[in-house]
Amino acid sequence: MNLEMTNTARRQINLQQTFSPGATLKIGEVSQASGIGIEALRFYERSGLLGKPARSQSGYRLYDEGVLERLGFIKKAQTLGFSLDEIKRIISDAQNGASPCDDVREIVRQRLSELDERVREMRRYRKELAEALEEWNKVGRAPGHICGLIEATKIENSPPAPPRVAPKGKRKRTVFREPKF
Repeated sequence: MNLEMTNTARRQINLQQTFSPGATLKIGEVSQASGIGIEALRFYERSGLLGKPARSQSGYRLYDEGVLERLGFIKKAQTLGFSLDEIKRIISDAQNGASPCDDVREIVRQRLSELDERVREMRRYRKELAEALEEWNKVGRAPGHICGLIEATKIENSPPAPPRVAPKGKRKRTVFREPKF
């Protein structure tokens, strides 16, 4: 995590040294400086995480250097476990003059609570699996249609499902694929 952040910071510094203050950056330059792919940058723009950049006469996207700071924020928020929808709300709140910090804390509190419950479920599930294995070790092989050990096992707890954080205020969550970096 820190290595990735350091590499991104290094790319940003190198790019800032290359361009004079107030310079505009084409999408490829932003991609190179941030380590984020061009398609991901376009996706961020379409989804509202990045503002609409200016365009050159030939139609190229022209970003100001502030985009690198925004992309650094997005990457850091993702590293902390925020979804793109949550990041978009945080950015929007800040742009509208509201401090999103209270919401950020609440999202993290909810996430921690859900993780705590997931850990409890995992411990219950682990205990049942360990008990099943102990019993299987006593039994050895068991006759069955496919595997008698599995067929005869009674498990009450299934593997826990991945955690889902309900957005604050019952906000509907938009589902879309997050780009790979």
